[in-house]
Amino acid sequence: MAMPISCSAFRRTALILALVAGGAPAFAQESTNQSAAQIASNQPAGEVVLIPSRVIYPGETIELAALKQVTLIPGKHKPDAMATRAEELQGKVAKRTLLPGRYIPTAAIREAWLVEQGAAVQVFFIAGGLTISATAVTLQPGSAGDIIKVRNSDSGKILSGTVMADGTIQVSAS
Repeated sequence: MAMPISCSAFRRTALILALVAGGAPAFAQESTNQSAAQIASNQPAGEVVLIPSRVIYPGETIELAALKQVTLIPGKHKPDAMATRAEELQGKVAKRTLLPGRYIPTAAIREAWLVEQGAAVQVFFIAGGLTISATAVTLQPGSAGDIIKVRNSDSGKILSGTVMADGTIQVSAS
């Protein structure tokens, strides 16, 4: 026969599971459309951060509409390695589920893919005045600056190259 669990033990267990599964909660109060002077007169100013207002699923692009602005309780500071500003979050893609009311770890977001796996791309080799271009198929997705593998469409050789901002791949001599 199962023993009944006391309410406080149940709450403690639920809190521990929530902290382990979802990361650290943001100790904050929702910001309203008050001016900075009104906030300062009511209480000491806290740090303003953005947190999810709804569940954001892996692979989903983060939109500002899915975030809410909150002011941290005075004396509380956000942990390191957390993304809390619009420029850190807008247009990024969630790598894992982001829960409402929780900070967003920088490790849980990534840049949007500039080239998808299996896409036909132009590959360039540039050395001094020499430029060689070829068509290749990407073997993995990548963002600008990522090093990915591509297969040359003509020779079948696999090359590694850097994804450029225009969606082309630049390879170097190895």
